[in-house]
Amino acid sequence: MDIPLISGTTCIFDAVGVGLGPFNLSTAALLEPVEKLNTLFFEREKEFQWHSGLLFPDATIQVSFLKDLVTLADPQSRYSFLAFLFANRRLYRFINANFTRVSRVEFNQYFRWVANRLPNLEFGQEVHAISLEDKSFKVLTARGQVRARNIILGTGLQPTIPKCAVDFIDATTQKTLLHASKYLHIEPQSGGVSVAVVGGGQTGAEIVQHLLSSPDKVPRTLSWISKRSNFLPLDESPFTNELFTPNYSDYFYGLSVQDRVSILAEQKFASDGISNSLLERIYQLLYQAEFLNGSGRCCSLYPRCELVGITPSTQNGWILRLHDGFNCAATIVEADVVIFATGSTYKPLPALNPIMNRMAHGDHGFIVKDDYSIQWDGPQSLKIYIQNGAKHCRGVADPNLSLMAWRSAKIVNSLAEEYIYDIAESNSVFDFTRTADTQRSRDNDGKSDGDFSQAELPATRGVRRRHVSARSPV
Repeated sequence: MDIPLISGTTCIFDAVGVGLGPFNLSTAALLEPVEKLNTLFFEREKEFQWHSGLLFPDATIQVSFLKDLVTLADPQSRYSFLAFLFANRRLYRFINANFTRVSRVEFNQYFRWVANRLPNLEFGQEVHAISLEDKSFKVLTARGQVRARNIILGTGLQPTIPKCAVDFIDATTQKTLLHASKYLHIEPQSGGVSVAVVGGGQTGAEIVQHLLSSPDKVPRTLSWISKRSNFLPLDESPFTNELFTPNYSDYFYGLSVQDRVSILAEQKFASDGISNSLLERIYQLLYQAEFLNGSGRCCSLYPRCELVGITPSTQNGWILRLHDGFNCAATIVEADVVIFATGSTYKPLPALNPIMNRMAHGDHGFIVKDDYSIQWDGPQSLKIYIQNGAKHCRGVADPNLSLMAWRSAKIVNSLAEEYIYDIAESNSVFDFTRTADTQRSRDNDGKSDGDFSQAELPATRGVRRRHVSARSPV
């Protein structure tokens, strides 16, 4: 695509996306057939990769493959996972394989397949600044600038490192002290040495399994440390999965800030637990090591233990100080390699600094309207949409793939100011009552914020798919 990245260009895009993870890729895919909107997406990496540091061969997604980029908003889209399987001539093989979960490697292949087919994605371009100038946004990249009426933020979450370890992580220590998100990029030496994994969620469990199941990577000793009371499973029951529906997201949005905070704490293991199959596999590996292959008990488990300090040891390793929540005692663990599987958090994009003071913040993040645009004091015809940064007001599903297509469809409808995609409330086993707009506007500051409501969009004669359905899925 020939993009006018030059100063003073008169071309104004309807929207520019910043970042290309699955969420903005979903939006780009749903925007592709919308001829009235001219859009462009930037990504600083040279190609699409989804959590490339954690693409273990056995790792699987924790949701149905139907929760792909587009299907739950447009089942006829040519960018669905089933279309990917069909185009690559492996649909029957996939059916016959009878996978209980799709591997993350294959879902990453699907994402890359879609990315390679969209014409308005620009990789290898980092956005340096976003400012407001002459009634439009100016987006500055290394190659030049473009103008846009709207911005779609999709830069993802940033790794969280325990405060006691932040000062020790740098280029000289990355082989022995690292965040799990970089594991496969760095591939630290683990065979025959002492390894500590800090974090009792899915990522920590995947690394533990990887270490125990690879003969050349099995540590001499392995310490698995978690603040949680046990290594707890993901709640995948059907009633809990109702939390990952549009109806619940809208219901949650209408709650008070205090209720949201309380409910999110209660629902932690609806999205942040360990897959049961993975827990079983780790337990089996520990059993085999201790009783079948003569390795003995090589793994020590530290549930309900919090890392409170870390210092370098004289043996080029690390000394970890833990607070044991069971007996309120201090525990010391020594390790040659420490891997932090301590999650990620949303951090505002530094490129937003020129307009950051114009964007509304609450105690838990940006104040986000019904259409996922951030409240700000600039021209209301110009919007800044946010992906994966509204958990505090949209609920536990916000960072999850489950509502990816629905949220993207809301953003597309808002951009087009009409119903391009039919995302009217679906059936739910619960009677979630959506509160009035004035109730929803209690998002953070208790004032009416003039939220955009998709109910206000003009109706169209059905979803605009006529120029999509005639295309080949290849």
